[in-house]
Amino acid sequence: MTAENGKRATRPCPCGYLGHYANRCRCTPDQVLRYRWKISGPLLDRIDVQLEVPAVEPEALARGADGEASAAIRERVTLARARQVARQQKTNARLTTKEVDEHCTPDAEGAILLGKAIARLGLSARAYHRVLKVARSIADIEGSERVRSTHVAEAIRYRTLDRAMRA
Repeated sequence: MTAENGKRATRPCPCGYLGHYANRCRCTPDQVLRYRWKISGPLLDRIDVQLEVPAVEPEALARGADGEASAAIRERVTLARARQVARQQKTNARLTTKEVDEHCTPDAEGAILLGKAIARLGLSARAYHRVLKVARSIADIEGSERVRSTHVAEAIRYRTLDRAMRA
């Protein structure tokens, strides 16, 4: 696991090649599971966004990016941060538990969805509040005043290590 600017990354398996486009990984499923179980629950709870990012084939790198321009993304994120500060005088990441309850409450459908995810994934109270903060941030990026079930669903999808650990 490495840390840079508060971001954490870990390899997907002991050799680091699980999911590689050239099928370079030779780890057994049992080795992968044991490796992932080394990441403690309390540490995992503190990681808001947990995504597996696959290796990119050299041909795809040569073709260049297909996605949205960084400037457009930066503008949306800047506007979202401004919404957060205007609403609560700080960013969502800095909210206390009480403030999460005040500013990040999802709609009824989102609350039901989050309840099911907590039960199925065995999420802790800390993870619950972190999912709500991420959902609130997704809503802010979209310019939505309310945290909807779609925002909660996306935030839950960003907890891939939680799902992998409990599979």
